[in-house]
Amino acid sequence: MSRPAANPGAYLLRGGVLLPVVGEAPFGAGDILVQNGCIAALGDALQAPPDATVIDCREGIILPGLVQAHIHLCQTLCRGRADDLRLLDWLRLRVLPYEAALSEADITLAAQLACAELLLSGTTAILDMGTVRHQDALCQAVAASGLRATVGKAMMDHGDDVPAPLRETTGESLAESDALCQRWHGAADGRLHYAYAPRFVLSCSDALLRGVAERLASAGPATGGIRPRLHTHASEQLDEVAVVRARYGQGNVDALAALGLSGPQAVLAHCVHLDEGEIARIAQQGTHVAHCPSSNLKLGSGIAKVVELLDAGINVALGADGAPCSNRLDGLGELRLAALLQKGRLGPTALPAARALAMATLGGAKALGLQDRIGSLHVGKRADLLVVSRRGVGLLPEHAADSQVVYAASAQDVRHVLVDGRWLVADGQLRPETGLDVERLRALAHERMPTLLRRAGLA
Repeated sequence: MSRPAANPGAYLLRGGVLLPVVGEAPFGAGDILVQNGCIAALGDALQAPPDATVIDCREGIILPGLVQAHIHLCQTLCRGRADDLRLLDWLRLRVLPYEAALSEADITLAAQLACAELLLSGTTAILDMGTVRHQDALCQAVAASGLRATVGKAMMDHGDDVPAPLRETTGESLAESDALCQRWHGAADGRLHYAYAPRFVLSCSDALLRGVAERLASAGPATGGIRPRLHTHASEQLDEVAVVRARYGQGNVDALAALGLSGPQAVLAHCVHLDEGEIARIAQQGTHVAHCPSSNLKLGSGIAKVVELLDAGINVALGADGAPCSNRLDGLGELRLAALLQKGRLGPTALPAARALAMATLGGAKALGLQDRIGSLHVGKRADLLVVSRRGVGLLPEHAADSQVVYAASAQDVRHVLVDGRWLVADGQLRPETGLDVERLRALAHERMPTLLRRAGLA
């Protein structure tokens, strides 16, 4: 595959196997014309406009970029420092002390490292939950990288285990979130959006949660006329579910709904421990679920009932969660694991490749409210595209393209990545347009980690 030139404004991706994703069969060898950041044409033997750079994709599969609907960019520098713990201990002993110790420069570095990993492994859009402080630095880093992201500061005003640097008052949390929403929603040429992100029920007061619900209900002055999304955790682990039930007399799903936190704008991460009634109510609400298979396994949380959620009509997206609980932000890895786990639960036909791939692309786009803009290959959609090489020995011989992507492909097979029609990864390498230099980021991480870990009490 040839390396694309610097962004001239138009590209013709020539001769790749096109995977539209939305239930349609692969096109076979075909072309995609990208102009003004959009998919301008799909077909066979398209004519290249005079200003277009032609990219040879004859040895690749072209599909929508992966969309991960639950990520913690800020946690990347804690990778490998929070292993082998259950959720509540993982938070109390490792992750919250780490987040409390983060400086603005640390947040920037963590976000840049995460963006580099995400882009190199084929993710083009994310739903991210930051930490309580320094959200502007995180947003600036994401905007500069070229990634598409819906972002939000973590909101925490309750709980004995919340470190003092992370504890907010209710008013402070809402006011800062409002200001961030007004400042960043629609920024970076429309690539950034905002989601209010109360961390989870156990770290938020009812007053805070109701305040968020008020903002979701209408596009009022607090949000600058924007109707934002909700991003929170729910029903991740049995210990957490028990504490929520002790506080509210009901589970996460019903407690959140009673506070006004449900519906098509809401994304609940994990939802591992749901009964049939809760699944039915989520479906009725139109609430989205973000499934994080690696994180759920590593923290010992369990295996979500993904097939039952899908069969109930619930939109399910995928996410790698954070580096301390999955250790990788590889969307292709999450896709493969999600498909295999359901087969292990329910049999080999439980989650076919095409259905799994839809979760990783259009399902994520729906969770972000961007299904009209990204998530499938259609003329008029933004050109968030992924080219996976078919040359790797692990992908041979070349049979079904969706099977190759779901079951065989890995991050090392990612060749090209476009976001909003901008080439960000070429021949498996980050382009200068991202501003991300892996060697520089590696050096900074080694330099800063000892001080950060001492400050967090994790050295």
